[in-house]
Amino acid sequence: MLTQRIQAAMREQMAASGTPFYLYDQKTILERAGRLKQDFPGFEFLYSVKTNPFAPVLRTVLGQGFGLDAASLGEVRMGMAEGLPPHKILYSAPGKTRRDLEGAVDHAILVADSFHELELLDAIAQERGTQLKVGVRVNPSFTMEGNPGVSAKFGIDEEQLLACDPGRFPHLALVGIHVHARSQELSAQMLARYYGDIFALARRCVERLGMALEFVNLGGGLGVTFNPDRDRELDTAALGAAAGKLLASLREQFPGVRVVIETGRYPVCDAGYYVTQVVDVKESRGTKYVMLQNTLNGFARPSLARLVEVYHPGPVEKMWEPLFSTFDAFQFLLLTEETETEQVNLVGNLCTGTDLMASGIQLPRAKVGDLLAVTKAGAYAYVITPTQFSSQPGPDQFLLTADGRMVDC
Repeated sequence: MLTQRIQAAMREQMAASGTPFYLYDQKTILERAGRLKQDFPGFEFLYSVKTNPFAPVLRTVLGQGFGLDAASLGEVRMGMAEGLPPHKILYSAPGKTRRDLEGAVDHAILVADSFHELELLDAIAQERGTQLKVGVRVNPSFTMEGNPGVSAKFGIDEEQLLACDPGRFPHLALVGIHVHARSQELSAQMLARYYGDIFALARRCVERLGMALEFVNLGGGLGVTFNPDRDRELDTAALGAAAGKLLASLREQFPGVRVVIETGRYPVCDAGYYVTQVVDVKESRGTKYVMLQNTLNGFARPSLARLVEVYHPGPVEKMWEPLFSTFDAFQFLLLTEETETEQVNLVGNLCTGTDLMASGIQLPRAKVGDLLAVTKAGAYAYVITPTQFSSQPGPDQFLLTADGRMVDC
């Protein structure tokens, strides 16, 4: 929600710098993180640092007791820099090299994504003269919707893993599994059923592989509401209650097993705004253009949505996350007292026609110097934007703390 407090911070910062920036509201992050902790007792959460690695945001989330979902050695090192112990960092990603694995082996729980990675880890353990505890990412025999499993670049197919001879990797102890089907689900019922399917998979791994189960990583999937008129918010209380019953049953068989959930975008997406300013207003053959500073090269996802709309106008698979969520994922909020509205195209100042944030939308009448805030900019925003395009200055980032300070590092 764009409160007066947030608007005042936006105006003050733009007046000081004159360049676009991201603003992340710490109050919203803390509220979202607190909701997860309250609704999921007995579970652990891993912050998906890929969504937003900005240091003040990272510290805010980790300060709530969350661990780290690391998808690269660089992200492992971010967790190390914040003082996280190895058991609080789970490193799971496809295509890890031996250098990646060696760099992380003492600082994180390693989750192998393939038989090749298991071979690399076994060799590393042998050279160190130890047995290494590792997890494995599984491409399950089911989808989140309960359909038969599909081909994927992630993980080892369940049937291949269960047919594997554990003696093939004598220097490894398989102690956990990681499953992640997809992101951005709003149905608590579907997620609860999916969690149950993952727990059943964990039991199969124990039975077939003799796995000494220490952890189950349920992956992500916790969705946010992009269009409140169409979508119902994820009921985390209902999901937590259903998941808690499943967890109790699992712990009857495996006391002390850790069950972790990756946060995905959930704690940070709604906390972020991309703030730019109107640099020109012009009309061409009946179309009004409101020109903004740094759009495609400041916050790319709205422009990507327009590209998808043009070249793929039909239904879009959810596998296109995080580059694309929905056609109407963002709100464009002009900070003005103007009440008269008009239909406009929101465009940027790059020399390309793809620098288009929105077309044919109704906005209050804009003038040069007005600020415009784009919502849902807290996750998969700064990190996937081509900020070097056209050698324009890139956007800054700030955390608006709960006590009103603007923090940039």
